Amino acid sequence: MKAIGFKTSLPITDDNSFILFETAKPVATGKNLLVKIEAVSVNPVDYKVRQNSAKNTDLEKPKIIGWDAVGTVESIGEAVTLFQPGDKVYYAGDLTKPGCNAEYQLIDERIVAIAPKSISASEAAALPLTALTAWEILFTRLRIHPVKDKNKTILIIGGAGGVGSIAIQLAKQVAGLTVLATASRTETIEWCKQCGADYVLNHNNLVNEVHNSGFRYVDFILDFVDANGYWDAMVELIKPQGHIGSITGSSEPIALNKLKNKSVTFSWELMYTRSMFETEDMIEQHNILVIIATLIDEKKIFSTLKYPLKGFSTENFKLAHALLESGKAIGKIVIEY
Repeated sequence: MKAIGFKTSLPITDDNSFILFETAKPVATGKNLLVKIEAVSVNPVDYKVRQNSAKNTDLEKPKIIGWDAVGTVESIGEAVTLFQPGDKVYYAGDLTKPGCNAEYQLIDERIVAIAPKSISASEAAALPLTALTAWEILFTRLRIHPVKDKNKTILIIGGAGGVGSIAIQLAKQVAGLTVLATASRTETIEWCKQCGADYVLNHNNLVNEVHNSGFRYVDFILDFVDANGYWDAMVELIKPQGHIGSITGSSEPIALNKLKNKSVTFSWELMYTRSMFETEDMIEQHNILVIIATLIDEKKIFSTLKYPLKGFSTENFKLAHALLESGKAIGKIVIEY
């Protein structure tokens, strides 16, 4: 099969930042599906892995990355129970396994679901990683209850990005929350409103922006940009006994002691935890993707695809990575094969 990968970490402008090569087509065994891929999405994790996983080295075999795909099941392992050859599926993959920037991929059935039926392969490919991340941080980490917590307030820092775009929709349409989201450019402000945000605030003066919107505190805060950069603002804005969640990580320690007086809870979210450690509840990602497909087909939420590209080529992957690295991307970038 054909695949696109890299042997060393290079700037995206370098001719060899991605290379096209041939490798053996994998064989499905156990709980794995062999999927013929039709479209993939590109996420910030892609360029971060490309930039850091082969620094100052030359890998013997090119590394295949990519975590978001739609395709057709070609064959199944002997322990598979959820799918049959011919099923159209979507999934976000496993950080520890070869990625989806290839013609075929092996994927564990427990993190896969039937793709939404009412949208295109490209629109579906934009969903899995961000929808899983948003669902898990809202309902697994922060434990938001759609009935008990209805009409409570949530502040989403980074509303126009891939995760923010779907988190706004889920917070509004599933959880019934009042949504405050941050954005600063005309096009990002409009996108957040389209996704359902009740208030769109400038992140550059966040505390005043929230207060000027009529809120002293918010019940929940999601950080999709920079945990330490917004930490003091989040500490000030979170309601006593509230809950903060972040996906961004931090190279410096986070001052959790600042949450003590308010008895605030803080949670990390990493979408890959379940697949990376094969947790007992790993199949929950299958279940979440089933719910997301239903919400899409019932038109309660929509795909956040904004940049469709056509063609399985190194040029398209370089273009997608360059756009993400610019920090100006809105919604999701998808490459249809």
